[in-house]
Amino acid sequence: MAPTDLSGGVHTPDLPAAEDFRDAGQAVDRLIELYDTAAAFLCDAFSDAVINGAPAHRIRAYYPEIRITTTSFAKIDSRLSFGHVAEPGTNATTVTRPRMFRNYLVQQLKLVMDNHDVPVTIGVSDTPMPVHFAVANDAGLTVPQEGAMDFTLRDYFDVPDLTTTNDDIVNGTFQPGPDGAGALAPFTAQRVDYSLARLSHYTATAPEHFQNHVLFTNYQFYVSEFEAYARRVLADPDSGYESFVGPGNATITEPDAPLDLPLKLPQMPTYHLTRPGAAGITLVNIGVGPSNAKTATDHIAVLRPHAWIMVGHCAGLRNTQSLGDFVLAHAYLREDGVLDADLPAWVPIPALAEIQIALEEAVALETRLKGYDLKRIMRTGTVASFDNRNWELRDQSGPVQRLSQSRAIALDMESATIAANGFRFRVPYGTLLCVSDKPLHGELKLPGMASDFYKTQVARHLMIGIRAMETLREMPLERIHSRKLRSFDETAFL
Repeated sequence: MAPTDLSGGVHTPDLPAAEDFRDAGQAVDRLIELYDTAAAFLCDAFSDAVINGAPAHRIRAYYPEIRITTTSFAKIDSRLSFGHVAEPGTNATTVTRPRMFRNYLVQQLKLVMDNHDVPVTIGVSDTPMPVHFAVANDAGLTVPQEGAMDFTLRDYFDVPDLTTTNDDIVNGTFQPGPDGAGALAPFTAQRVDYSLARLSHYTATAPEHFQNHVLFTNYQFYVSEFEAYARRVLADPDSGYESFVGPGNATITEPDAPLDLPLKLPQMPTYHLTRPGAAGITLVNIGVGPSNAKTATDHIAVLRPHAWIMVGHCAGLRNTQSLGDFVLAHAYLREDGVLDADLPAWVPIPALAEIQIALEEAVALETRLKGYDLKRIMRTGTVASFDNRNWELRDQSGPVQRLSQSRAIALDMESATIAANGFRFRVPYGTLLCVSDKPLHGELKLPGMASDFYKTQVARHLMIGIRAMETLREMPLERIHSRKLRSFDETAFL
C-alpha cells in the first residue's frame, strides 16, 4: 500500500503495492491507475477544501514510478541509441499524465524489457504530487493565488518545488538519490508537469494536441499558409490528417468550417495539423528572439517529439545571395547567450544527416531544381544567431569580423537556440531559412520589399518544411534518433 502516516496527520489514497510486469501495455495500465487515483484524490480533497475550508489533515498523494533493475554487462546492439541501460544497476523515473503519454511509455518500456529480458516494477514513488498539477486534469478547478483562500494552501497540500524541478538529467549533472537509482528518463514527473502547464499558457492549446513533428517560425505570415494547407488536406480523405487545432483549442475537422480563435492570441500562437498517433505537424510562431526560442523548446521537449525544424527569415550575409534564397544550416555560431549556463558555446552542434537530407530533398521537390542547379537558390553553411536585433547600428568591425571568420552565410535570432536545445534535449533538429534582407549589402527589410517578398516566398518555404516533416514521419525511430545526440551515460528512454 502507499505510505500513510496517520500519526503525522497525513492522508493519502489507498493504492496497490509495487508489482513487476513483463507486458508493457499492462505496466502502463497500472501507471494510469496509480496516477488517476492519486490525481482524483487530490482534486476531491482540494474541491472540498475550497467549499468547506481547511482539511482536518494534511493531504498528500505521490506520483507513480517505473523502476528497472539489470544485472548483466552483456552488450546491447550498438546501433541503438536508446532502449537500453549502459551498465547493471537500478534505474527509475517518476511519471505524470501516463494516459497522455501512453504510446511513448509502451514503446520505451517494451524496448527496455526486450533488450534486457527483465521485468519493470510499477509502484508509488516517494515524490509528492503538487496539487496545482493534479487539478490541471479537471477543467472545473483552479488553484487561487496565495492569500485568496481562508487557509494557507501549503500547510495542507504539496505545491510545486523548484528545487527538484530542473534539467539535471539532460544537462549531465544528475546525482542518484539515497537509493542509488540512476535516471531512466530525461525528465522527472514534476519537470514534465511544469512544462505542460507552461505550454498551455504560452500556446493556448492543450499539450495533448501537440504532434511529434514541430515547425518553428518567427513570422505570423506562415500561420495563414499553414491553415490554408490544413484545409486542403482535410478535404482529401486519403491525406491521413484528421483535424486542425488553433489557440483556445479551436478545432475543425471539415475544410470549410470556421476556426473560432480567441480575440486575444497567446504569446506563442500554436497550430496543430493532427494525424493518428500524433504523427501530424505542429507549427509554433515563437516570435522574435532567442529567449522565446529557448522558452518554447524548453517546454516542448518534455513531449519527446521526433523532430523540430526552424523555418523562418534571416539576413543573408553574402553578396551572391538574393532575397528569397534558402539557407540550410549545417553549423551554428551561437551568440544568443540564453543557453550558455546549460550548454556552453564551445559545445559543437552537429548537423544531423537525416534532417539535412530531408530538407534538401524537399527544396528540390518544391523548386524543381536538383544537383548543381539547386545551388542557384540554396546555400549550405553556418548560421549565426545574435541576441541583438539591431546589431548593425553599433560598431560593426567586431561582429562582421566574427561572421567572416566563421564563414557564416546567414544571421537570425532563433535558429542556433533551437538547434542547441534540440542537441541538449536529444530532439533531432534542423534549420531552413529564407533570406529576407541583406543588411551588409544595403538591402534592408523595408515595407514595400517585405510585402512582395512575403507574397512570393512564404507559401513555398512552408511547403518545404511540411514536405521534410512528412519524409521524416516515415523514418524508423532508430534511424532519426541519432547516436550523435547521446552522451556517455544516457537514459534508456528517448
